[in-house]
Amino acid sequence: MTIWFRAYYEDEDLWQYFEADGEGWAVRQVEIRGVDSRPVTAASLKEVLHLRDHCDRAAMSRYEKQYGVLADGRVFDGWEDELDADELSVEEFEQVWARARQALGGQADVAGLGS
Repeated sequence: MTIWFRAYYEDEDLWQYFEADGEGWAVRQVEIRGVDSRPVTAASLKEVLHLRDHCDRAAMSRYEKQYGVLADGRVFDGWEDELDADELSVEEFEQVWARARQALGGQADVAGLGS
């Protein structure tokens, strides 16, 4: 079962938005920082796996520079215990995802991938 949620980390002034699979792994992740709500991450597991399997390190480096780095551990465990954490609807997540991707340069230029 897929779940969408967000959590706020005051020390970093950072909102993290996650789409997590049934095992708690990040499928997509958005990070928004600061008072100006500047997106710094909008990464997709599907895209990362495609790059890993079909491209070189330079392509992965360009992707990470443009879209940030996807969380590499389970993100689902205990998120609801965070002080400023909320479950989201898929529609809410999709809106945040679309705005972040647009701000970070549109769609990934990874052939054959949609988000």
